[in-house]
Amino acid sequence: MNILIVDDHPLFRHALIQVVRYGLPQAQIQETADVDEFYARLEQGAAPDLVLFDLNLPGASGFSALVYLRAQYPALPIIVVSAHEELSIMQRAIAHGAMGYIPKSSHPNAIGEAIQQVLAGELWLPPHLPSHAGFDSRAADETALVERLQSLTPQQFRVLMMIAEGLLNKQIAYELEVSEATIKAHVTAIFRKLAVQNRTQAVLAIGALNIEQKKL
Repeated sequence: MNILIVDDHPLFRHALIQVVRYGLPQAQIQETADVDEFYARLEQGAAPDLVLFDLNLPGASGFSALVYLRAQYPALPIIVVSAHEELSIMQRAIAHGAMGYIPKSSHPNAIGEAIQQVLAGELWLPPHLPSHAGFDSRAADETALVERLQSLTPQQFRVLMMIAEGLLNKQIAYELEVSEATIKAHVTAIFRKLAVQNRTQAVLAIGALNIEQKKL
């Protein structure tokens, strides 16, 4: 069994490795702090049996990476491991494709239980959530945007994330080692698929999947 931990905090990543190793001593555990390296591993055909994934990663905008992963790798079990403990965020993560949600404050035993349950094909959420809580309406409101994002190719998704970071076409071309004309073609396709007219609208669209809405 191959488990991949994707988290940019070395101390927590190391602690999570120890917890997984204790509960699943036979597992092969890999780790990365970089979302682009994670994407590259998947594209090379090295899909793990399970991914433990932090939502707050450099180069990933909120739930957008989760949406992208679910579209490109629908059979890949993903457990979100996050410092966010709000019920609404857990609900949105599940709605956008996660099989489980583990708050970083969880007891190690809960982490092991979550992994075993998800590997068995079941959903896992913290056991002491309020049973009467309503579902976050934003998950439903984001459905149209999610479908548009899922239509992007892997390279178009990378370009969109770089646009969201404020990079210009020339800078994106340099980072991806392609021509500026190629990036312009990607940008045109992105605008069409997202039903937007310009970069500002594209950034606002992807911003709808932020974990927390930015205050103006």
